[in-house]
Amino acid sequence: MLLHNRIRDIAVGETLQIQATDPSTERDIPRFCVFLGHELLEHTAVDGHYIYIIRKLASD
Repeated sequence: MLLHNRIRDIAVGETLQIQATDPSTERDIPRFCVFLGHELLEHTAVDGHYIYIIRKLASD
């Protein structure tokens, strides 16, 4: 829910970086991007820390 609210606040074409420690984000964030039409530019996982960069492609 927090991600959905935050991505709504940025303009189409802007990027958002997400940092997480929950391993379920490896499943949830890519699905979120596909479902809402955003682009997952980068995903890194190191020592239980997950970083994602998403480009907003669709208007909410």
